[in-house]
Order: sequence, then structure tokens, then C-alpha cells
Amino acid sequence: MKKVYVGMSADLIHTGHLNIINEAKKYGNVTVGVLTDKAIASYKRLPFLSVEERKKIVESIKGVSKVVLQETLDYVPNLIKFKPDFVVHGDDWRTGPQRETRERVIKTLSEWGGKLIEPKYTPGISSTKLNYEIRERGTTPGIRIKLLRRLLASKGLIRIMEAHNGLTGLIVEKTQVDVDNYKKEFDGMWLSSLTDSVSKGKPDIGFVDLTSRMNTVNNILEVTTKLIIYDGDSGGLPEHFKFMVRTLEREGVSAVIIEDKVGAKKNSLFGTDVKQTQDSIENFCNKIKEGKGALVTDDFMIIARIESLILKAGMDDALKRAKAYIGAGADAIMIHSKEKTADEILEFCSKYKQIKNIVPLVVVPSTYSHITEEELEKAGVRIVIYANQLLRSSYPSMVKVAETILSNSRAKESDDLCISIKDVLTLIPGSK
Repeated sequence: MKKVYVGMSADLIHTGHLNIINEAKKYGNVTVGVLTDKAIASYKRLPFLSVEERKKIVESIKGVSKVVLQETLDYVPNLIKFKPDFVVHGDDWRTGPQRETRERVIKTLSEWGGKLIEPKYTPGISSTKLNYEIRERGTTPGIRIKLLRRLLASKGLIRIMEAHNGLTGLIVEKTQVDVDNYKKEFDGMWLSSLTDSVSKGKPDIGFVDLTSRMNTVNNILEVTTKLIIYDGDSGGLPEHFKFMVRTLEREGVSAVIIEDKVGAKKNSLFGTDVKQTQDSIENFCNKIKEGKGALVTDDFMIIARIESLILKAGMDDALKRAKAYIGAGADAIMIHSKEKTADEILEFCSKYKQIKNIVPLVVVPSTYSHITEEELEKAGVRIVIYANQLLRSSYPSMVKVAETILSNSRAKESDDLCISIKDVLTLIPGSK
């Protein structure tokens, strides 16, 4: 029989997929190429199900003779390997981000006389709509906690944005932009102690305790599905850090970042302008080990934040600590800087690559904000955190509205600075 190839994500199987397979089997034995997480994440959000789960589902569909993995969005590597007589795909890819992929399929098939079959896209079916409805129902801690490790295995650079309440969580959850026919969005949220404290009108000195901060976490968990990285400050005493880890893991948070400082909390961006004391390598390694020992699963990540550059302890000290923290079990390293250029960060990245058994590298480009994600990824960074921009942008906007109302003794002049009441009502699911 002739050989037929069908590529699909297979995250949410619906009648459209079954129609494609039924059409494909008219032409011969059907091989389905299930796109890996990495292939899917290259152009849209990570799928709900892992590639192993999706492969098992497709293998059980009647009419499928064989299931293989498709490692890239591009079909060409698998087409060259299997040389199918036909490729079957719905006609929806003639426009949009997969248009170029389609053209490459046609060109490759022509090399051995193969043909592309394009059944009409099944009307009334929308994977985008199904994805939206599932996300509206929420997710579970067990699913959410795995997301960071899944993304690290499937994406080059992971993009994290600060959120400090349910509304900003929804902004991170839903904001998308189209860039060169690809949808860009944030992969997850950063629960900053700074923005959480300031949004409550409190100073960033550790006054807002874990119970209060977990209320913020839960408010965000209730209305979002993306991963969360929690700012654990110094983690407190090792004995206390164990309980923080257990609490976060139980709730479905993906990771905690702790900084290697001791004493009263002072924001790192003050640098040496205020008294800040770096912990000893031995003590901080012990804290990492205590946290790792408290874990129930292998999914939760403990990320060690190095303050050596902030406190002017030098590059060698930062690299020495990175080696030690990795040896103690840190799942990733965050290197922090308050310089206005990225020079010392890029220097650290270059030297970090020479360390054996390195783990993913995290940066927070708050002061050196000119650097691009492409530059950071090229330097070896895996996670970039935009740590406070939503809070910082909301404050001047609210002050402007308040001043406008005071100046004009009415609200009309502030209308252009505000979204409409209707938009407010439709912004939050369930308002209608």
C-alpha cells in the first residue's frame, strides 16, 4: 500500500483530527507524526499533555498504522526519512504561521513525486476555542508544578512576567502579540516580594509574612493556569525554609528563588548603599540541601540567587558560589546585577559555561533593560524574569487619573485614560 503521513499536535483530539485520519487512510497506511513539546513550543504555548501522553492517545485511534515523533515544526526531516507518497493536512495552514511549512512540504514531496492532500478544514471546530474553554476551567497543582521543567526541556528561553494580584495574573495569562506570524506570550509569573509588599502599601523589608503572601499566591492560582516562580527572599532559617518549600510544592508552584544573604531584608537594588550581608557558602549550601530534602516530588525547583555582583564581592566569588550551589543540589542559578549595562552579566554567562554540570541560568534585567531576549539566549540564559514592570507602570497611570479628577472637579477628563466599564465587566471571566 501507499504511505501516508499526517502531522499533528494531538493535544486536544476532536472530530477535525478524526476526519483528517479518515481521509488519510483512503490513500494508504497512515503514519502520524506527533509534534514534540519542543516543536509546538517553537510557535505557540506548551501543550496541556506531554508528548508521551499524546503519542499514546494517537496510537489508539482507529486507522492509524504507526506513530512517530516529529521533532520540529518543519515536516521536512520526517518526510525525507519516511518518503511518504502523500501528506494529508487540513487547508487551514495556507495562511498564518505554518504557510512556509506548507510550501516546504510541497517542495520536498516533489522530489519523489509525492502529493499534498488538503481536505477542507472541519467547520465548527476551533482548537483555539477549546484551549480557551479548558483554561477557563483552570488547572491542578500537579499539572502546573511540572510546567517549568517541561518548558526547560522544550524551549530555548523562558519568559516570565511579574504578577502581584489576580488581575495582573490574568494579564500575564492572556496577553499575546503576533510577531512575524508567531504568537508571543509569557510562559509564567514571578511572585515578587517587592511588588507584593508595595501593592499592600508595605515596605520591602520582609514585613509581609508567608501567610499573607500565600493569600496573594492563591488569588493568582484561582484565575490562571501558567507556571509560578516564587520569590523566597533569603528563605529564612533552614528549618523554616523546609516548610516554605512544602507549602509552595503543595500549592503547585513550580519553583522558589532564594538569595544568599542573611540578616534584615534589604532590596538588592540598593547594593552597597545599605548594609547587606552575604551568607557563607557553607550555610547557604546547607539551606539548599534542607529544602531539597523536604520535597515530595522531583518537579519543584529550588533556584539559588547569587548576590556577589550586587555586593561587589567580585566575579570569582560569584562563580565559586555557583559551583558550590550546583553541588548542593540547586536546580538553577540566578545571577543578579544592578548595573545599567549588561557587561558583568554577560561576562558571568561566558565564564559560567566553563563550569561542569551546569544548571539553567536565570537573569532579571531590571536595570540593564536594554538587552534583548535574543542576546540573553545567545549568552546561555534560559529564564528571563521581568520582575516589577506591571506594578511600576500601574502607579503613574493611577496617579495621573487621580490628579486629573482633582484638577477638573469631575471624572470626564479621565475617561480617555481608563478602559470602559463594559471592558472591566468582560475582563474577568464570570462577570456576565
